Amino acid sequence: MAGEFRGAVFVHGAGGGGWEWAAWARVFSAAGIAVAAPDLRPAAAGLAETTLADYSMQVSHWLDAVPRPRVLVGASLGGLLAAMSADRADALVLVNPMPPGGLPAAPASPPVVPWGRRASLEGTRRALPGADDAAALFAFRRWRDESGAALDQARAGVALARPAVPVLLLISEADRDVPSQVSLDFAKAWDATAWRIPGGHVDPLLGRGAPTLAHHTLTWLKMGSENINVSNTA
Repeated sequence: MAGEFRGAVFVHGAGGGGWEWAAWARVFSAAGIAVAAPDLRPAAAGLAETTLADYSMQVSHWLDAVPRPRVLVGASLGGLLAAMSADRADALVLVNPMPPGGLPAAPASPPVVPWGRRASLEGTRRALPGADDAAALFAFRRWRDESGAALDQARAGVALARPAVPVLLLISEADRDVPSQVSLDFAKAWDATAWRIPGGHVDPLLGRGAPTLAHHTLTWLKMGSENINVSNTA
C-alpha cells in the first residue's frame, strides 16, 4: 500500500455534517491531498423520505470529484456508507462504523430523529468526553435532525462483500453507540487493521487527539504500518 494518495473523501455520521472532519481535513490538506467533506443532503421528498441509498449515491458523486489514488473515510453511519462504496476507493478508513451486520437491538426511529432540535450542550459534552469546551460548543451548535428511515435501514444491516482494498478500523473503547466488540468482529471479518483507541463514539473526530490520530492514519496509508502507537490520541 506504500505510495502517495491524491484524494480523500470524508463522510460524516448521522445528525452531523462535514464540519466534524475539520481537524482531519486540515491534516490531510497539509499533506497535499485534495479533500472533500460535504454535508449529506436530504432527498428531494424531504428528510423523512431520505433513505440509505440516497446518501450512498451522494458519496459516490463525491468520490468521482477527487483524484485517484483516493481514500474514503467514514464515521458511524458515514462508516457504513463508506463501506458501501469501497469498490470506488483505493483504501478505506472506518471510524466506529455502523457494521454491515446491523445493530438489531436498536429501537425503531421516528420518521425524523430530532437531534438538532433537541440538542443540549450538556448532552454534547457527555457524548464528547475527550473534547474541550470549545469543541463541545462547536458541535452543539451544529447537530442536525436525521432521517429515521436511513438509520433504521443501517441498523437492519446491509449485505456487503469484503472489499479488495486495504481497510483500517478505528475503534473507541468507550463507544456507547457501536460496541467495541462489534467493531472488532467487523474488522476480523474483513481482515482489516484495527486500532483500539480511548474515548467515545465521536472523540476520534472532535476530541483533543483528533489531529494526532489523523497523522497516524496518514502514516498507515503511506506505509501500511500496523504497529503505530495510538494509545494517547484521545
